[in-house]
Amino acid sequence: MKRDTLRYRLLEAQLELARRQERAVVLLLTGHAATHKGQLVNALNRWLENRHTEVHALAPSSEEQSRPYWWRYWRRVPERGRIGIFIHGWHGDALFARAERRLAAGAFEDRLAQIRQFEAELAAEGVVLLKLWMEIGRHAQRDRLQALAADPATAWQVGPVEWQRHVQHAAIQSLGRHLREATEAPHAPWQRLALREPDAQRPRVAEGLLAAIGEPRPAPPPPAEVAPLAAVPRLHQAAPREVEPLAKPRYRERLAAAQARLAINAREAARRRLPVVIVFEGLDAAGKGGSIHRLTAALDARQYRVHRIAAPSDEEALRPWAWRFWRRLPADGRLAIFDRSWYGRVLVERVEGLASEAAWRRAYGEIRHFEERLLAHGGVLIKLFLAISRDEQLRRFEDRAATPHKRHKLTAEDWRNREHWDDYHQAIDAMFSATHRPGAEWTLVAGDDKRRARLAVLEAVNERLEARLAAAD
Repeated sequence: MKRDTLRYRLLEAQLELARRQERAVVLLLTGHAATHKGQLVNALNRWLENRHTEVHALAPSSEEQSRPYWWRYWRRVPERGRIGIFIHGWHGDALFARAERRLAAGAFEDRLAQIRQFEAELAAEGVVLLKLWMEIGRHAQRDRLQALAADPATAWQVGPVEWQRHVQHAAIQSLGRHLREATEAPHAPWQRLALREPDAQRPRVAEGLLAAIGEPRPAPPPPAEVAPLAAVPRLHQAAPREVEPLAKPRYRERLAAAQARLAINAREAARRRLPVVIVFEGLDAAGKGGSIHRLTAALDARQYRVHRIAAPSDEEALRPWAWRFWRRLPADGRLAIFDRSWYGRVLVERVEGLASEAAWRRAYGEIRHFEERLLAHGGVLIKLFLAISRDEQLRRFEDRAATPHKRHKLTAEDWRNREHWDDYHQAIDAMFSATHRPGAEWTLVAGDDKRRARLAVLEAVNERLEARLAAAD
């Protein structure tokens, strides 16, 4: 009767979680082989409502391997109101890669640091983590593997990998202890679960889930401040200068040459399977759209995709804010262009009060981590900010209002943003200071002269691609 009461309490709590959509829950099980992980999850699923639960236990697909490592897990983060169950997950990946020496000692420590960052980001966005280490002694593991292998009904559960894990038992035990100590946190605690039959283990896991569903965990500490690099751009550096307007014939000649050069560079990047991400940020009417059109005119349409980032959709709003950017990262050899990007959190969301101060301040560290993962995968990151003077912006606004085929480009939001001109300038310079890092530098483009700005964008993209291609030779 007590077990039935626990079962109904868990189901009731899960349904309330789904109804309120205040948080998501992640249950992660890892540890030694032959500890009933799969059977435990199956038993637990019989108590849960499967329509609000998702289980992840597959080896990475070729699609996942062609993107930065953390893409495979970010895309599986459950939306608020759901429970995501991971068998081994990111902890098992690190543990077994180190045990098999596919990760060197230093790389293992780096991975543990990434895990801490990943789990802190999840916790800050309302994802509650419950992490279970499945324990078994070496002799008990041997006896269990032999018993499973001897029974025709369970022999399929035992193969070379399971026996290899048995041989590595001492290494996995030691590495697992270090992994748990390195990734233990108030917002992401570990629990150890000794070997018992799944029906005996299930009540303890159910109690842990009840606690995770019922009470939010302590918030993780904010990321440490990072000193800005030297030569960080400042918005005033893009102030208009007295220069002779670029004549249209000369502009067309230089544009064609720059686009031909880009076509060659892009094909070579695709041949070498380099993922390329180009970020466009800038003040309203600074020419982002026109620059993107000139950029894509040089590219094979099968190779690139333009992502126009606006307010999050209902689906995106139910997940951590970085989820919608992770899922849009290109595969190896492809190119993604972001018309606005993750920097909205520290620009428009900051200035317009759409994100709390704690959220946008935390975002600086999260953005740096996100871009570091892309670069570590071998990607090319090109960040462009198009600036424009206040007088030129007003002139373009008025021109759009007076031109029928341009009116769709002008919105009430554009006029409202203009009222916060000084606030945006402060936020932009703070963004440059916090996120201008090696490999993820900002290029500031003066946009008052459209023709020169478009050429400057193409030049910046070509220079970054050529530098990356030369470094890979």
